[in-house]
Amino acid sequence: MDTVYEAAGGWQAFVDLAHAWHRRCLVDSVVSHAFSHPGQHPQHTERLAAYWAEALGGPSTYTDQLGDHSHVQRLHAGDGEHQEMDERAQRCFALALDDAGLPDDERLRSTLKDYFRWATADLTRYPDSAADVPSGLKLPHWSWDGLVVDP
Repeated sequence: MDTVYEAAGGWQAFVDLAHAWHRRCLVDSVVSHAFSHPGQHPQHTERLAAYWAEALGGPSTYTDQLGDHSHVQRLHAGDGEHQEMDERAQRCFALALDDAGLPDDERLRSTLKDYFRWATADLTRYPDSAADVPSGLKLPHWSWDGLVVDP
């Protein structure tokens, strides 16, 4: 069976999805706030694509070259609770699946939306401070059956 990464279309599909999601977020009156602060990496969408790709069964480019999950958690930590923004970001993601031209396969799209919903919640585990994030967190992986738990 193909990985979620392969079924989605591989690397280019995730680059296209990251760009499409980012475009949707920038025009959303609530979600755009997350992208309004200075200091966003100039290759944000490519880095995001690498993160999603690895999490969904693709190559380990993110952890080999860019960081671990602790790094990602620290980027999102200290922002408090933001349920409305998260829900709107999830809607942007669902719409971006069409924008990016991902396959119109119900199982694939359902799995991707489930992953993104989970990932959005996971990135709010440290609402108070980046100092609360432990070092050495492994990048979580997601399969057709959901979160892959290491034995």
